[in-house]
Amino acid sequence: MDLSPFFEQYEALVKQVDAVFELVKKDHAECVRCKVGCSDCCNALFDLTLVEAMYVKSKFDALYQGEGRELLIDRANEADRKIYRLKREAFKDHEQGKPEAEILENMAAQRVRCPALGEDDRCAIYEARPLTCRIYGVPTVIGGKAHTCGVSGFEEGKSYPTVKLDAIYQRLYDISFQLAQTIKSRYPQLAEMLVPLSMALLTDYTEEYLGAAGAQASEQKE
Repeated sequence: MDLSPFFEQYEALVKQVDAVFELVKKDHAECVRCKVGCSDCCNALFDLTLVEAMYVKSKFDALYQGEGRELLIDRANEADRKIYRLKREAFKDHEQGKPEAEILENMAAQRVRCPALGEDDRCAIYEARPLTCRIYGVPTVIGGKAHTCGVSGFEEGKSYPTVKLDAIYQRLYDISFQLAQTIKSRYPQLAEMLVPLSMALLTDYTEEYLGAAGAQASEQKE
């Protein structure tokens, strides 16, 4: 599979997000307090779209082999088990009729250490870190609800430039949809797939896994 066209689109989006972050940081330097060793955002729960998960995994595969890779894989397994338990509990709450807003608020309060976060509180995949990590630290809004990093100096009630995450995620879904269509996946909901970073690091995005047309033809010949 030639994934370069989709990865190029993703990288273009990364550049846009980075530029927005730097602009807000420049205009509100006293409020943006991101620095080396700050890992507040590295314990938050969030999921990756298909194209982002595949992109991050490709960079991880290129960066790490041997013992360094095994260490990160072990961390990813541990984090993924914790996230699975949290999501299972959230599903049970949903089945029992607990309000969705309450479930989401509870999930947002959970803390799971990112498997890419080293003992020195530095990111092992910093150059390929997800968009959520890149924009963390400046005001954002998603689904009409505003969010701000707790370490930042942005004050409640004041007006600041705000990044609309809905538009960013829509772009990620669009690229993922193009990818799924191009490989002619037999899985109709592939483009809607969301996974935590831990699962992305553990997954081999082969043609068989993605249900690509090429894999189907190979199976038929066998």
